[in-house]
Order: sequence, then structure tokens, then C-alpha cells
Amino acid sequence: MKKNLKLLAGIFFLCAPLGASLWGADFGIILDGSAAYGDSESDIVFSDKEGTSEYSAALIPWFSALAGDTGGVYISASARADRKSDTLTLVPELLRTEFSWGFGSGEFTLGRMQYADPLGIIAAGLFDGINVSIDAGGGSVSVGGWYTGYLYKERANITMTQTEVELYNTALDYKDLNNTYFAPRRVVAALRWEHQNLAELMRLQFALVGQFDLAEKDKLNSQYAALKLSIPVDSLVIDMGGCLEAMEDEKDADNDYKFALAGELGIAWMFPSSRFSLSGRYSSGVPEDKDSKMTAFLPLTTVDQGNILKAKLSGISVISVDYLSRVHRTLSAGIAASCFLRNDLGTYNAYPVTFDADDGYVLGTELFARFLWSPVSDVQMNLGGGGFLPAMGNTNRNAPILWHVELNLVLALY
Repeated sequence: MKKNLKLLAGIFFLCAPLGASLWGADFGIILDGSAAYGDSESDIVFSDKEGTSEYSAALIPWFSALAGDTGGVYISASARADRKSDTLTLVPELLRTEFSWGFGSGEFTLGRMQYADPLGIIAAGLFDGINVSIDAGGGSVSVGGWYTGYLYKERANITMTQTEVELYNTALDYKDLNNTYFAPRRVVAALRWEHQNLAELMRLQFALVGQFDLAEKDKLNSQYAALKLSIPVDSLVIDMGGCLEAMEDEKDADNDYKFALAGELGIAWMFPSSRFSLSGRYSSGVPEDKDSKMTAFLPLTTVDQGNILKAKLSGISVISVDYLSRVHRTLSAGIAASCFLRNDLGTYNAYPVTFDADDGYVLGTELFARFLWSPVSDVQMNLGGGGFLPAMGNTNRNAPILWHVELNLVLALY
């Protein structure tokens, strides 16, 4: 907790010289509450429990103000209470908190900010550090450097090694904050180039991302090159992209680089009041050839695949169909179906895989429906539910259905 307070104090210190020139200040409070019921984890599915309930409530104050002619300050925090398995946990967090300053054709940003790679599968979320973006005429260029060790572990969601998985699953203990609250210590650097209308035909995004492990032992470093193309054709939008990863793991006896691949392809049809999309994502697994330089794709942050299964994009592929419609001025509804496949038989070993599972590659299919109601801009209610059906696969057809229902209510209080 002291680390977060030091970070906030440092940001205020850097912004202090501009304090006299702040104007146009605004502030507010957001109340975010959620309730869920169902089988949300594999250990629940394979136990005698029929379902568990989860509750969460967060109070999120925020403040924003202009600084000078081209600068701005934004500060937000969260005090959240989570109740799961009859255990209540209070989690304080510093959320997006940044100082930005515009200069000429560029912008400088310092603090805790949002970052996502072009594909959204390598690194996505909040990061502490610096980012500089410049409009280079033929496109925009940005360079950033960040640190992850001050973030709350569940916010960062970094599970690259088994040690980090165990840290993530360890209950928060206020008597041992250093070992139960903070995310793994990694340094991230990224270079990004983007052209919004290349040859008046497509949007092109390219990024180089590198992360460097600061753990005392068993370090795992990785670098990524990602490319994404978005091509609009009348009412269609075609997205395609790929990523090459180079990885160095100290636990590897050869201590040599290995490589991994990931990619996506999607088509979306836009209609006046609805959207239909078909997409697929791929992440390489471990090949049978032990001498191969290829390995399973491993992202820095775990971006959940699916609303029910919430699988890590490592050694799996996902094919999804999604339909979203605005049925009323205040109400939208959507339904999605996703099929999950293993690309090897060793990388993915969570539900529904068990020791007696078959050697099939199709895990199953997830069905999920969602309703979004927003009668006014300050109120939003989100109701969703569905299930993952192992019977629609060939890995473990006899596994029970994984189901989940959730309700989220967001109120903006000013």
C-alpha cells in the first residue's frame, strides 16, 4: 500500500508547479456494483457444490482538470469490497492517474495510464510510466516505458510463470502486502506506429513490445512484433493481424530463445441498429518435436477468452460468432457463440481437461447472452449469462456444464 501512496505523491509533486494554473476542474464519484452466481472456476465444477455466489461493490472517485493551455491532470481511485466463498476482501486501488502535456504535434503522458497493443492480446490494461506520442505526418508514432510492480495483482493479471500464477491465486493479506497485493515486477517498453488511412484504403498498426522480468530467479523475458490491418468495405470491416514472439526462459536448460505465433482474423457487418461479426484467434502451442524452436504463445497480461471459460490465449484457438442489436433507444441485446480448440495436448490443462480426458482437440462451445440497459447517461445496467458446453467438443464430453449469470450496475454520482 505504501508503494501506491508513494506513486500518487510523486505524481502530485511533478504536477505541483502547474497547480496555480489549473482551471476547469471537474470531479465525481462512480458506484460500481456486481452480483454473480454459477460455476465460475474449475475447482467448483469438479466438486459437490452446485454453484457459488459472488458480490462486488466499488466506490470510484475521480478528478480532472486542465493545466495551462495544453496540459491536463486526471486522478482516480477505487475502494472495492469483494465477497466470494463467504470471504469478504477489501481492496483499495489507485486507478488511472496521469498528467498529460501537449507540445506542437505531440503529447507527453506521465503516471498510471491505459495501454493496449494493436491486437489487444499481448499487453492490455493499466501501467505506470511514461509515454510520448508524435504525429509524424505519414502516421503517428508513440514510445512508452512502464513498470508493473506497483499495480494490484488482479488488475495487472500477469501470469507468465507458475510462480506468478500462485501469487495471483494467493488471498490478499494485509499483514503481508508486499507478497500478496502487488503484481509481479516487470519492465515494459513499446514502440508503436499507426496510420489511420494508408493509401486511402486501410488502417495499419505496428508495434514492438518488450518485457523484462525483474524476479530474482527463473526470469522469463519476451519480445513481440505485432501488425494489424483494418480494411473497411462499405458496411464491412475486415480485421487481420499477427504477432511473432521471442522468449527467453532461465529455466530452459539450453537458455536459448524460442519463438511463438499468434494471430486473428475477423469480419464485421455494420447495420443501422445492429452488428454481426465472425472472428477467430490463434495462439501457437508446444510442438511434438522436442528440438523445435517453436513454443506456446505467452502474453504479458492474461486477456480472458470467453465470458464463461475465461481461457488464457496460450496454445488454444477461438472461433466466435457475435450479434449485437439496439432494440430500443435505451436497450441493447447481444448473443455470442465461441468454439474453443487446443492446438496441442499439453499447454492448456484447465477445465474441462482432466487426467482421464480424451486426446481430443475441441474443448467445447460457449453460449452467452447479454442485455445492456441505459435509461440515462449516468445509469447503466448489464445483465449477462450463459454456459460452456463440453459435450459440444471431444476432449471431455462428460464434464458438467460450466454456467454463469452476472448483473452489473454502474451509477455516476456527481
